Amino acid sequence: MNKLRVAVLMGGESTEREISLISGKGVIENLDRKKYEVEGVILPEEKEKLFNKFEVVFIAMHGIGGEDGKVQGFLETMKLKYTGCGVLASAIGMDKKIFRKLMEREDILMAKETNKVPCVVKPANGGSSVGVKIVKEEKDLQKAIEEVKKYDKEILIEEYLKGVEVSCGILGEEVLPVVEIRPKNDFFDYESKYSESGTREICPAEISDELTKKIQEITKKVFKTIGGRGFGRVDFIIKDEIPYVLEINTIPGLTPNSLLPKEAKAAGYSYSQMLDKMIELALKKPLK
Repeated sequence: MNKLRVAVLMGGESTEREISLISGKGVIENLDRKKYEVEGVILPEEKEKLFNKFEVVFIAMHGIGGEDGKVQGFLETMKLKYTGCGVLASAIGMDKKIFRKLMEREDILMAKETNKVPCVVKPANGGSSVGVKIVKEEKDLQKAIEEVKKYDKEILIEEYLKGVEVSCGILGEEVLPVVEIRPKNDFFDYESKYSESGTREICPAEISDELTKKIQEITKKVFKTIGGRGFGRVDFIIKDEIPYVLEINTIPGLTPNSLLPKEAKAAGYSYSQMLDKMIELALKKPLK
C-alpha cells in the first residue's frame, strides 16, 4: 500500500510561532507511519519544501499568517489539499470584529462591547490569548489599551464576564464533549494554556446535560455561520447558566496540553485517530 505524503506546516512569524512548533512536533510524532510519509515544513525558512509532491498539507500554524487564510490561499493556488478551514472561514475566525458582527446577525450571544471597567481589552486579530488584558480599575484602562495596541492597531473592549470557562470542539460533523477550564490565573491566558500547572481541565465538563447540549448546538451554529470545515473549537464563558461565545479557533492548539485532543479523547479518539480524521476530511474537499 502506498503511503500518503503529508507535509506538516508549522512555525510562521506570528507571536504564536513557538506554540506552532510544539503543535507541529506533536502532529509529526503521532501520525501513523504505516499510513503516511511525513515531512515537517517550518515557515518561512523551509518554504521551498512545499514545492515537493505532497498529497496533503497538515496546517499546525496559529495566529496571523497561519490561521487567518493567508497560508490557506497560498496552498489553494498551488492546488494542494490541506487540513482545517478554508480561506474565508479562517479569515473570519481570526478577525474578531468581523466574527462579532456575524454572531450578532445570527443572534448568538457574546459579551457586549463597552468602555467601562471591569472589561477585557484584546487585539482584534490574534490567538492563544496573546496580548489580552483584564482591566478592573479605571486608572488602568488607557495603559492596557496602549499595551494591547502593540499587538494589533485594531482592538476590542468587551465587558468582563466572571463565570465558568468552557470550550467545545467540532470534528467533521461531530460535536465533541465540552471541556471545563479552571485556570489558576484570572482567565485562560497564554500561561494557563501552555504550562503543565497553569490550569485544570475537566472533560466532560461538570455542567448540566441541558447546558452541555445547548453549548454543543451553539458550537455547531457558530462553525456553520463562518463556513467552517474540518475542525475547530469555540470558547465560552457561562454566567448565570447562560453561555456567551468568546471566540472561535479554526486551528486550535495541538500540543499535549491542548483542549481539542482532550475533547477528542473523551469522544473515543486517540491522538493518532484524531489526526487521521483531520486528514480524511481534508482529502474529501475537492480542489477548485
